[in-house]
Amino acid sequence: MCFDIFLRRFLTNEPNSNLRFRSAIKRPRDAPNGRRTHRFARSGANRKPDSFYNRLMANPIIGITAQQSLVKSPAGPLPAHVVNKVYTDAVIRTGGTPVLLIPPSHPTQATDILERIDGLVLSGGGDIDPRFYGGKTHDTNYSLDPDRDEFEIALARGAQQRRTPLLAICRGLQVLNVALGGTLIEDIPSEIGSTDHEVRGPSVVDCHQTVTIEPDSLVATAIDQFEACVNSIHHQAVRDVAPGLRAAGWTPDGVIEVLDPLDHGWPLLAIQWHPEYLSVNNDAAALALFSAHVGHARTASTAI
Repeated sequence: MCFDIFLRRFLTNEPNSNLRFRSAIKRPRDAPNGRRTHRFARSGANRKPDSFYNRLMANPIIGITAQQSLVKSPAGPLPAHVVNKVYTDAVIRTGGTPVLLIPPSHPTQATDILERIDGLVLSGGGDIDPRFYGGKTHDTNYSLDPDRDEFEIALARGAQQRRTPLLAICRGLQVLNVALGGTLIEDIPSEIGSTDHEVRGPSVVDCHQTVTIEPDSLVATAIDQFEACVNSIHHQAVRDVAPGLRAAGWTPDGVIEVLDPLDHGWPLLAIQWHPEYLSVNNDAAALALFSAHVGHARTASTAI
C-alpha cells in the first residue's frame, strides 16, 4: 500500500483487507488525558522486527495543521492544503511521523482527529479573523481563513481537555490564546511602535531577537536555557492572556513570546517565533523544542 493511502486510512480509520485498526489498550474516558493508545496490525502477516512498517509505527504520529495556497497544476493554479517542508523535516528529524491536518466538514470532528494522533503542531500562517476574539479589523490583516480558524480553535480546546501534547508556533500560539478566551494585539507596529517582529526573506532562518523566558516554564525546560535568540515573523501578538495560561517569555519591547500552561500536566510548548526555520541551520534550541514535543507525544502514545 502506498504511504499516502496508508496515512489517509490511518486518519479516517477506513477499513482495508490487509490493514485493520485495533485498540491495544482501551482507556476509560475519564482517564487523565482522555486518550486511547493504539496500534496497527496486519491480519495474518508475520512481520520482520526491523521492517519499515514497524519502524514507521514506532514513531509518534504528529498532526500538523495546513493552510490554503495556490499551487501549479496542469489545469493552472489550484487551491491546495499545504505545510512548509521545514515543519515536516523538523518532525522527521526528531523522530516523529508527520501527517497534514485540514479542516473537516464540521469543527466538532476535531475530537476524532485528536484520537488518531499522538501530538499536535498548530503551525504558522495568516491572521485570525478578529471576530473570534472580539477584536477590530485592521488594514494589515491578511490571509483570513475562518474555516481554518474554527478548526484550529476546536483542536486547541480539545488538546487542552485531553492534555494532548501541543507545539503552538507563531499563529498557533495566537490560536491557542484565542481558543481559551484571550485576545490579540491587531497590529504591533501601529500600537506598540516596534518594527522588530516582522523579518522576512532569507533572514528567517537566522535569529535576530532576544527572548527572556521564565526559568520554571515548560519552554525553558525544553531548551534548557532562560534566554533565546529567535526569529520573529509576526505583526500580531497576545494582548490579554487566556485563563489557564500565563505569559512566560518576552522581547525587550514587552511583546509576549511564550505562553505556559498553569497545569504542567499538559505538555504544551507555545512560542511566538519559528523554530522550524531556525532548525534549518541546526539551531540547538529550535531542535530541542521539536525533540521535546515528539518526546511528549511518544510518552502519550505509550501511556497506560
